[in-house]
Amino acid sequence: MSGLVLKLSPKERVLINGAVIENGDRRSRLSIMTPNAHVLRLRDAIHPDEVTTPVRRVCFVAQLVLSGDADPADQRLPMLRRIEELSRIMTDTDSRNHLAAATDAIIAGQYYTCLKALRSLIPREERLLAVARI
Repeated sequence: MSGLVLKLSPKERVLINGAVIENGDRRSRLSIMTPNAHVLRLRDAIHPDEVTTPVRRVCFVAQLVLSGDADPADQRLPMLRRIEELSRIMTDTDSRNHLAAATDAIIAGQYYTCLKALRSLIPREERLLAVARI
């Protein structure tokens, strides 16, 4: 048995093929058996008003692909270019590893993995922007 397995906390919401699904009062586990289903945990979602930095912009595009609101084929190259731009700024080893993981995920068509790798860079980006403002 293969497919995506979601482990949901009580009352956690997930978007599956455009439908918002809310878990009940207990932890549960869902197996998504349909290949290429559009799945996004809403706790991972970035609100459009929060898309104010380069990393958040790439995360948001990955999110649009996951929700089915953007075509992966149309977004692949622009996302790879933006990640390449980020790699010129975020030069430390850890950031490069996350950016490489995001790149590999896009190439493999694994946009949730890409989103996870990029989201881990948001706190670092915020620190860099805070220093730049000083």
